[in-house]
Amino acid sequence: MELRSATTDDIDAIRRVARESLFASYEHAVDRALLEEAVDEWYDPADLDDDIDDDETVCPVAVVDGEVVGFAESYVIGRRERVGEIDWLHVHPDHRGSGIGSALLAFVESELKDADVDRIEARVLTTNEAGTVFYESEGYELVDERAVEIGQETFDERGYRKQLSRLTGISEGVVETDDGERIYVAFDESERGSLSPFYVAYADPDREQRYGFFCGNCEGTNIAIDTMDRMECAGCGNRRKPSRWDAAY
Repeated sequence: MELRSATTDDIDAIRRVARESLFASYEHAVDRALLEEAVDEWYDPADLDDDIDDDETVCPVAVVDGEVVGFAESYVIGRRERVGEIDWLHVHPDHRGSGIGSALLAFVESELKDADVDRIEARVLTTNEAGTVFYESEGYELVDERAVEIGQETFDERGYRKQLSRLTGISEGVVETDDGERIYVAFDESERGSLSPFYVAYADPDREQRYGFFCGNCEGTNIAIDTMDRMECAGCGNRRKPSRWDAAY
């Protein structure tokens, strides 16, 4: 097996691996038509081209006998501390169980450590039992579980974290909205945006009552979310793509 950084010549192969991996991991729980839509949306060739060419993105591929059989993507979010987020990690079903997933994860972790991140985070739908076991076996701690809406259906999603250093940054801030409401922005809980992260906002300091999201670009709270989990700020156009279901093995 060879591990190397992805190139634009790998885009078709990455799309094939993503499709087969998603179907193997989620077809038992997610409608097939929704999976097809997800592949087209998340692995659009133009978006993949941009990601591969982005110096801030870590995107390795695993190659066996000249064929791409696995890939991963991660990036650093510059919050009040530096956090490495694993966007996806996929291995073709025919090559699972051979250590490729662990090798890809080790590659990503090494690159993120070199980027001086404080911790690494990943999210997996609970229906992907092998994926959750994978992260736990690789030393990741289960830190939260939340419900996500996917095509009119609700699924549980688990968040995993591996701590790399002691955090010293600010984890929460109090913000007053245009309507005069006081909200509590969790700078340690965010989603990647096209211009800046979206931070989770709460209506209470104990983080028991969810308010919505806070745009890190324009500091607005008018955030629209659709059924495919796309998010866009009405104030500045900052947008987040749909959540991708990691199929790590």
